[in-house]
Amino acid sequence: MQENRNASFGTGHGGSKLPNCSGTVCIDTERVLDSCRDRDCFEDTRVYLTCTGEEILANSSNVRTRSAKLLWAYVGVDEVPFNCGFYQVTVRYYIEVEFEACLGVGRNQCFKGLAALEKDVILYGGEGRAISFTSSPQNNYCNVIDYKTTVGNNDPIAVVETVEPVVLGTKVSDCSCPCPCGEYADLPEGIRNSFGEEIVLNSTGPRLYVSFGIFSVIRIQRPAQLLVQATDYTVPDKECTAATNNDSPCSLFRTMPFPVSQFRGTDCIGESGSGNRPSGGCGCGNK
Repeated sequence: MQENRNASFGTGHGGSKLPNCSGTVCIDTERVLDSCRDRDCFEDTRVYLTCTGEEILANSSNVRTRSAKLLWAYVGVDEVPFNCGFYQVTVRYYIEVEFEACLGVGRNQCFKGLAALEKDVILYGGEGRAISFTSSPQNNYCNVIDYKTTVGNNDPIAVVETVEPVVLGTKVSDCSCPCPCGEYADLPEGIRNSFGEEIVLNSTGPRLYVSFGIFSVIRIQRPAQLLVQATDYTVPDKECTAATNNDSPCSLFRTMPFPVSQFRGTDCIGESGSGNRPSGGCGCGNK
């Protein structure tokens, strides 16, 4: 496989050198104006279940959380009044949670639910007032344009990077209060439909609450034109290798390197720091 790597950048056909096209060029990119990182703990977040999940929970003797997966996140940017250049970034996470319930001796059943988490941060997004418009292949000079959907804007763009949520705790609570205070009754329809059946928002039975931990990096950026040093791209001289299914599986297996690291229990380093095993020992300093 290694001989298939491209090593001919900067050369033309037959290995001849191409003219040097390096220099300063202007590029259009996104410039990061402000960013932050955070670890958020969302305690006792309500998890909405389907009708099947509600029935399983009502008949269970014990429940545990198996996994949590981030389905989607809404990211919104709003200008902070009386604080020029600063914006409030609102992030709402939608999480699919899988549970395992004990229904009797030796009987278990899995079901899923939906949780919604929300946080706000303040970041600097600049004070640009230029409004940008772009061309579109779908529009022509004589089209009837809906200006409400094609209007330009100068708001910055917020980007959120995160990892899968960490489950910190699970508890079941009997519902005795009909007031839906603090509940997310406006869950997006597309998110609700991803579970295959209707999500129950007004449950009168037991409720599930899960505590989540989320690591995230949030940044705010604007379009910018920058001058950078660049080298012109050259067409690769290497030809593509077609993928075939005629090779023997054993022949392909023999080309794979032996996974030595998978058989190594620990990475022990000798007293000299060279990483070699001491003679007569087990490699960890034990005789």
